[in-house]
Amino acid sequence: MTLEVTPDSPVWSLPWIITFGPLDDEQWEPVVCGPYERPHALALAEEIVADQELMAVVEPVLPYVSVAEIQAEIESARAADEELDTDLESDLAEEDGYEADEPEIAEHDDRMPSAPSGPPTPDEIRAGFIRIAQRLARQDDV
Repeated sequence: MTLEVTPDSPVWSLPWIITFGPLDDEQWEPVVCGPYERPHALALAEEIVADQELMAVVEPVLPYVSVAEIQAEIESARAADEELDTDLESDLAEEDGYEADEPEIAEHDDRMPSAPSGPPTPDEIRAGFIRIAQRLARQDDV
């Protein structure tokens, strides 16, 4: 799963992480990897879950630099969750049954360097680390 992002969103340039976890009733701590550029994160996640019973969540790392920014994002997430719960309850009241839609997974990012077929090489990932660090160091990009 990954966050759907509009083509003009500044989120494209953020670093992305991958959280791998159990898909079934297995009990183990999720593994969080990154940061990566989005195409690299998607390619790595796809490669790893392709032949294993794992779940991978690919999401951006939000580089907030103040407590107020973090608290605002937490409140925003809570409000969105409450709104989703309310919408879901309304939908369930109108229908006899409920089947969740599969989340849409973006294949690639046209604005960033495209991911190679298969996982990126260690050198490609290291080059991505450098680009991420440079973007994070510039305030105007974040």
